[in-house]
Amino acid sequence: MEALPPRLLVADQRAGGIRVLDLPSGVTTGCVPGRHLAEHAGFLALPGDRSAFVDDRAGELVVLDPYGPDRGRPLVAATAPVATPAEHLAVDPSGRLVAVTTGLGHNEGPWSDLLTAVDLGADGGPRATRVRTRVGEPGVTLLASPAPSTAPDALVVLRHREPGALAAYRFGDLLTAVPSCPPVSPLDEVTLSDDDGHGDAHDPVTGLLFAAAGSGVHRAHRTPNGLSLEPPLSWRGPGRGYYLRLDPVRRTLWSCVRGGPVDPGAWPQWSNCAWWHHLDTGRGGRIPLGPGLVFRLAVTARRIAFARVHPDGDEVVLVDPAAARVTARVPLPSMAGAPRPGGTPWDGVQRRAIAASPAHDLVAVSRGGHGEIHLVHAVGATVLGTLHVPTPLDDGGHLAMVAPGDGSADDPVGR
Repeated sequence: MEALPPRLLVADQRAGGIRVLDLPSGVTTGCVPGRHLAEHAGFLALPGDRSAFVDDRAGELVVLDPYGPDRGRPLVAATAPVATPAEHLAVDPSGRLVAVTTGLGHNEGPWSDLLTAVDLGADGGPRATRVRTRVGEPGVTLLASPAPSTAPDALVVLRHREPGALAAYRFGDLLTAVPSCPPVSPLDEVTLSDDDGHGDAHDPVTGLLFAAAGSGVHRAHRTPNGLSLEPPLSWRGPGRGYYLRLDPVRRTLWSCVRGGPVDPGAWPQWSNCAWWHHLDTGRGGRIPLGPGLVFRLAVTARRIAFARVHPDGDEVVLVDPAAARVTARVPLPSMAGAPRPGGTPWDGVQRRAIAASPAHDLVAVSRGGHGEIHLVHAVGATVLGTLHVPTPLDDGGHLAMVAPGDGSADDPVGR
């Protein structure tokens, strides 16, 4: 049987709808209309080449099987009710248990304290319960053994701000909570030295969880009675990372460390460095990327890709993780409605989403407001073509790339 190509999940969270595109052709192989992805929570890779996201308008967790129709299965594999607006979502290593936190949505301050626990493997179909924890914008990781999990074995860990803390809950206790969103108390809570946490990762191999904050990357591991902190990782210089993800190919943590003026209107003067830390050797460093707005990153088979937005021109910055250096910069067409100096780079302006698969060298990056997605070859550093979708992808839309058996589910946090 001919190998199936990589596929791109394209979400337009403003106009609604999810499309599945073959790569590099761009041929549409599936469409789920009327779905509004929770952009901050993003797509969550699941075992079996599946992906999950939260539909913020419908209040549902949606599991997609992009290769299902090729194998006689539906594109939408499962749904479950969840609380919204979704802030973050994470899964246990088996892909059965999912946790969804809530955040601000289109509100000025935190107001929701709801946490949803979902058992995708429950008898009779997915089962979900909602409980109350603490108002904020919590990150989430889900600690369990890589073996097929049962709810009592897993810990849901919320990363809180103001005051900073990690709070652990038994997944089984959440699933057996009574109806009507009861308040629950954590099994254990440990205090963090920072009140500005933003960015979470989990390594299923070691069981360590990681939480990015101003002073560095906090680390914790599970104990028989809860959690225990380990010494934090340094940002290795000025600035801090607002995004954190696991590279399952090289077992490396990656972030983009931002420095420079505090004023958001001065974003073109922000400095950006790719920060990395190898989980097994402890080696790490920083790689300058250039000024402007750099946020999320994508992991390919041989490169790490960053989208950089700047008034002098946007580009994809490609980093060789083996050499720990920038190997190429690929210019991108400008966006009408792009951020401008003096205004914030995220309010009422267009942005870019970026995606890749750890099994391939393709990078997809959106051109917000134009309904376009540029395909870049990460090693050849060339634009292979531009894909067009029927909606504008305002705010950049959201992208995820999947490929059969690519190992992306080894990163069990939504992106």
